[in-house]
Amino acid sequence: MNEEANATFLGLSESGKGPWDVVILPIPFEMTTSWGEGTEHGPAAAIEASSQVELYDPLLEEELPCGLAFHTASAWGSEAGTLREQLDSIREYLFPWFNAEQFPIILGGEHGLLPPVVEALRNHPAIADDLSKLTIVQVDAHADLRDSLNGERFSHGTAARRSLDCGIGGLLQIGIRAYSLDEAKFMENENRVETFYAQELFSPSAGNTAWNNLIHRISQLSGPVWLTFDIDGLDGSLVPDTGTPVPGGLTHWGAVEIIQEIFASEAEIIGADVNEIAPGDDRLTQFNAALIATKILAAHIANRD
Repeated sequence: MNEEANATFLGLSESGKGPWDVVILPIPFEMTTSWGEGTEHGPAAAIEASSQVELYDPLLEEELPCGLAFHTASAWGSEAGTLREQLDSIREYLFPWFNAEQFPIILGGEHGLLPPVVEALRNHPAIADDLSKLTIVQVDAHADLRDSLNGERFSHGTAARRSLDCGIGGLLQIGIRAYSLDEAKFMENENRVETFYAQELFSPSAGNTAWNNLIHRISQLSGPVWLTFDIDGLDGSLVPDTGTPVPGGLTHWGAVEIIQEIFASEAEIIGADVNEIAPGDDRLTQFNAALIATKILAAHIANRD
């Protein structure tokens, strides 16, 4: 077995066969990227970079793993010949981990992995086959609400739209700043979609009003929530090697505040994915992805019942 296969998130040592409190699920999925490529190498790069992330977080009283059992699972892989078969394979890979016995964090891989995540969540005890209970919080530069992209209905650019098709109850979007006219109309008319646009949040003339409104809205979250964090939601200068970096996005500290507020809400956060990780030679993109994933873990641990 090679060194990459032995790598664990944050470089934490692992022993035994479970049960686990936290599981890291690498999904190196890439089939529909439309510009920059490399997300199939993103999960491994983020895990490698995570060995340089500090294990102390101010939310916690001790260093990670805080006495908890962490497990970095073997990466998903499939030789299936069609996109739908690949997505079905992702869903099957996730099923055993979506049982509320451990907190799952997925490292991806293109954002097209989101629909099979939602499909797999149908069996989660908090969902109990009723996806209308589920709210997805989407941090992203792109709306991902196209009905198709380049002729494909299960593209990374349609991930949020297909998740709504699955029957989720709500979609809270944060940092959106790249979208089509059709997506703009869809966001305006679909009552399950609530969008906080980057321009409203970060324009110099906006002051703090829009940001404070966002934080207040997050505080009102309830019921089961899945966090999907596309790293291009961060400003493009922080993740230059992601497939479609876009200026005008979240700062690191903005992302930290959002994550902390989500986990401090009354909602039940049942898991998260950090996606569109594509490694670069300067290691900045994968390191920032590892930082985001670590903050999600720290916020989860700090707010465990």
